[in-house]
Amino acid sequence: MPKVFVIHIDAFSSIPEKGNPAGVVLNGEDYTEEQMLAIASAVGFNETAFVVSSDIADFRIRYFTPGHEMNLCGHATMGTVYALRMNGLLKQPDFTIETNAGVLPIQMREENNQVLITMQQSKPQFQSFSGSKSDLAASIGLREEDLHLKYPIVYGSTGIWTLIVPVKELASFDKMNPATENFPIVLKEMPNASIHPICFEVRDNENDMHARHFSSPYSGTLEDAVTGTASGVMGAYYKTFVYKDTKLPTTLIVEQGHEINKDGRVFVHIEGEQEQLDISISGTAVYVKNIEIEI
Repeated sequence: MPKVFVIHIDAFSSIPEKGNPAGVVLNGEDYTEEQMLAIASAVGFNETAFVVSSDIADFRIRYFTPGHEMNLCGHATMGTVYALRMNGLLKQPDFTIETNAGVLPIQMREENNQVLITMQQSKPQFQSFSGSKSDLAASIGLREEDLHLKYPIVYGSTGIWTLIVPVKELASFDKMNPATENFPIVLKEMPNASIHPICFEVRDNENDMHARHFSSPYSGTLEDAVTGTASGVMGAYYKTFVYKDTKLPTTLIVEQGHEINKDGRVFVHIEGEQEQLDISISGTAVYVKNIEIEI
């Protein structure tokens, strides 16, 4: 049985076993798509990333959950960049990556003795949610009155679609208990989407928004600890629906993962005009260990 070497990196934290774990396979060229899926399933993280060559960027990253391939993943990108740098495979601070969501620029810089990685997101998109708010709330273990109906419930994407669900109180996040199998019934417009509850009450006063992220039932995972792409959507949502008069450019800080003891932070940078926002995200990462598996 061939052995596969996977690097475990925790993204959006500088503390091992906090933030969001990602598996990184630097020799992705050695594996078929079926093998990549098998490796991701064996690793068991929300995403495992595979580095392969690219004709249109410095390199390409393919992202796999235990259940299927993803077009883009923020935390696995952070983890991959950190692993490449750690192994001496990145010399320049600015480069591009090819993903199934397009070619995206990446920047690295040192800040407070940590590597801060910045990742451009795709242009924000939003679509209406017309389903039952009561059923939606029930699908994450809440009541409709727990939702913050001053703000719209919408599908949003800066590379991956998720449903943004504003919630009134931070206390509701500890009560959430997703019935993931019901998501496709509730999310009639996008049955494959994930659900991303957000709140403007925060645990740390330095931060701007709090979130949890419940995975699509087709991904083979239940919850994402700290979600990069959905945090990017939160930044676009904030500017589009919450504080339209926010002066740009601005940076928001998203906190996530506390309820599952995996807390981390994502910096969301918002620039551009209302109809043409530019969104990027930044975060730290930390090496945890090497994993050796057989497929």
